[in-house]
Amino acid sequence: MWCKLTVVVALAFTASLVAVPAASAAAPRCDTKPLQTALEQLKSVGASGISVTVKSPLCGVRNAGVGLADLTTGRKVVGSEHSRIGSDTKAWTATVVLQLVGEGRITLDDTVDHYLPGLIRTRLYDGRKITIRQLLQHTSGLPDYLDAPFWDDEDAHRWDHIEPLLTVRQALTLPRPDRTPSGFSYANTNYNLLGLIVRKVTGRGIGDEIKDRIIRPLGLCETSWPGDRTTIGKPDLRGYAERHGALADRTEWNTSEADASGELISTGADATTFWTALMSGKLLAPAQLAAMKQTITDDLPGERYGLGVERYERTPGLVTWGHSGSMASGHKFRNAVTDDGQRAVTLLVGSENFDSDRVDSIIGDLIRDLR
Repeated sequence: MWCKLTVVVALAFTASLVAVPAASAAAPRCDTKPLQTALEQLKSVGASGISVTVKSPLCGVRNAGVGLADLTTGRKVVGSEHSRIGSDTKAWTATVVLQLVGEGRITLDDTVDHYLPGLIRTRLYDGRKITIRQLLQHTSGLPDYLDAPFWDDEDAHRWDHIEPLLTVRQALTLPRPDRTPSGFSYANTNYNLLGLIVRKVTGRGIGDEIKDRIIRPLGLCETSWPGDRTTIGKPDLRGYAERHGALADRTEWNTSEADASGELISTGADATTFWTALMSGKLLAPAQLAAMKQTITDDLPGERYGLGVERYERTPGLVTWGHSGSMASGHKFRNAVTDDGQRAVTLLVGSENFDSDRVDSIIGDLIRDLR
């Protein structure tokens, strides 16, 4: 019901805009050429299908598509498809954690042991020496639970309900990971731990907190926390993973193990709304947004990592933010939003194999040229 009410309010607001006098003929007009150029270029990156959403001051929000949303039926991508957004969920989780910091319920320099006493206490790992900030920025030194032998055959666990606590315990059996000089070592374990901490602090799961703190306030009617639901909303962007040298449809999946590190389902338009709201200061107080944007060098050339956000400078002098995502179902997520939240590009990709460097270059050119 809340979503229907949001839509009614939005439609009423839109209707009120119709009464505004027409703009002067001399006023700047929307230029769709950058989007059309990008769409043409995306046709050759090797993906099954790509849902594209862009936002700019003059053009507003526009949706488009390249390729097929469903290889079996031949259904084309149009830009309104639902998809798993994978690790982009980390930015949403980090937003909740930083809201709790702003409320004085979590402190960034408190330790994991302060909230979950005794959970991390092994020969290699000690929760008394790992802070909330380190979890958010992947400098905890914890390994990624996906490196555990249990996950060597992900298809074997495709339909399983798996508690995030189990994933943490799997990680604690692994050796120390390699780290960059900055201490960075990307691990989904960090964010599943943050989900457990949010539950301890609020008494509610991270999915519920994301719903009440982000999804409902922003009116994101097409975004959901699936839990044990294995399907995604319609229209869906089918997910294709490579199996035995061919693409296999792996859209349906129980992603409960991903939890705070990667469980969300969304659309390009909803994800764009989240990111532009985040960067324009609608979700975090200035102090918390500034903390989120304090970055270190990560393990990818030219990129830096903040508290749940990635900093890009794909075009010299143009700083953008986002967070990539990937799921075993084959779904991929790429995005970029300017520092002021005025321009954004969001891509939902239906297959795991494509020219990612080329896609990143196209995104960089597109967000540079949007007006």
